[in-house]
Amino acid sequence: QVQLVESGAGLVQAGGSLRLSCAASGRTFSNYAMGWFRQAPGKEREFVARITRITWKGSKVYYADSVKGRFTISRDNAKNTVYLQMNSLKPEDTAVYYCAAGSGDSAEFASYDYWGQGTQVTVSS
Repeated sequence: QVQLVESGAGLVQAGGSLRLSCAASGRTFSNYAMGWFRQAPGKEREFVARITRITWKGSKVYYADSVKGRFTISRDNAKNTVYLQMNSLKPEDTAVYYCAAGSGDSAEFASYDYWGQGTQVTVSS
C-alpha cells in the first residue's frame, strides 16, 4: 500500500497564494500517477489537477477549468512528493483538499487507489 501525508493547509486572503505538499511512502512513488481533488461543504468531491507518472517521455499535467492558469501541480520523485501551488486564490476555492495516487491515467475517482487524509484550505474575502 501507499501512505499519503499532506501539509501546507491554512487560511489565506483572496488573491493570495498557498502551496500544498503530499509525501508518499510504501511503494515506488515514480510508478504512480498523482492527483489533487477537493470537496467543499455540501458539494461532491471534484477533480482539481493531476500529473502522470514520469517515464522516458516525461510527464503531463491536467487541470480543471476552474483552476487552470492559477494552480500548478508538480512532482519531485527524489523526495516522493507531489505539490499543488495555488495562486490568485478565490473564496470559492475554499474546500478540503485531498491528494491521491493511482495506476491509471484519468481524472476519475476510480483511477486512484490511495488517498490522503485531506487538509483544509480556507480563502477569506
